[in-house]
Amino acid sequence: MEMFKWGQDIGIDLGTASVIAYVKGKGIVLREPSVVAIDNNTGEVLAVGKEARRMLGRTPGNIVATRPLRDGVISNYTVTEKMLKYFINKICGKFVFAPRIMICIPSQVTEVEKKAVIDAASQAGARKVFLIEEPIAAAIGAGIDISKPCGNMVVDIGGGTTDIAVISLGGSVVSESLKVAGDKFDEAIVKYIKRKHNIMIGERTAEDLKINVGCVFPKIQDTEMEIRGRDLITGLPKNVIIHSSEMLEALAEPATLIVDAVHSVLEKTPPELAADISDRGIYMTGGGCLIDGLDKLLQTRTGINVMIAQEPISCVALGTGKALDNLDTLDRRK
Repeated sequence: MEMFKWGQDIGIDLGTASVIAYVKGKGIVLREPSVVAIDNNTGEVLAVGKEARRMLGRTPGNIVATRPLRDGVISNYTVTEKMLKYFINKICGKFVFAPRIMICIPSQVTEVEKKAVIDAASQAGARKVFLIEEPIAAAIGAGIDISKPCGNMVVDIGGGTTDIAVISLGGSVVSESLKVAGDKFDEAIVKYIKRKHNIMIGERTAEDLKINVGCVFPKIQDTEMEIRGRDLITGLPKNVIIHSSEMLEALAEPATLIVDAVHSVLEKTPPELAADISDRGIYMTGGGCLIDGLDKLLQTRTGINVMIAQEPISCVALGTGKALDNLDTLDRRK
């Protein structure tokens, strides 16, 4: 009988950059980039996840490698559904019962966007779909007890959106979701390299730069990295060395937008909760918070202690997974 029980509850962090899945009793079982490669002529899916990511920017005419989620919401419904179906099959295998799935969404999504997520997951084979707000899932994943009547601030920086929320008594009191996150950092790098060095680079190179030498707060030691792109004057490949001091300049704008948003959420926070936050600090989660110096920048600008969660990338998925334990109560409520 044990076999039938497994695979019933899955928590999915459906992100713009990656999909992380948590299965009750098993922990995190899947972590793949949210990229799908599709053959345009037949409409069939050729590759999903890591294999498809390798194809980004390197496909012939009939094959398109796309990211079906943009800015934290579904931009291509059919592809998202196919991607979810692929991942659910990968997790469950050919399972007897359809699983119950909890998916997290950015805090400020519209009803239409919510419905798109629910429909895509149902079509992909979920028996029942529950939604949870990203900052709440991130807070649970970071190990914060959100049920207590005291304020906690979470800044979750993903690939497509940055979600900022003040959480108390299990719900968000003030929240803000802005479409400035990992992807915008990459775009800023592409623009900067084009403007300053007259070289065109792709998304993947920009991301490598961000991870290796990117920073938003002055570093003591300047680091460098060699990249290759297409020279816009000659049209030929060219190598250049990029320093972290240049990255500081390139990433200043998106980083400031995030800091300003945190500031505006703090301004709207009721005084009692604001006092709690200045005691407890601000928690940062999500892959985007790993960019060098973002915590220092936020701490300098707000004067509040900033902590990066233990497993920032898996935080939201872990929180979604922990929230699965309360699924039965949610199920009864519906």
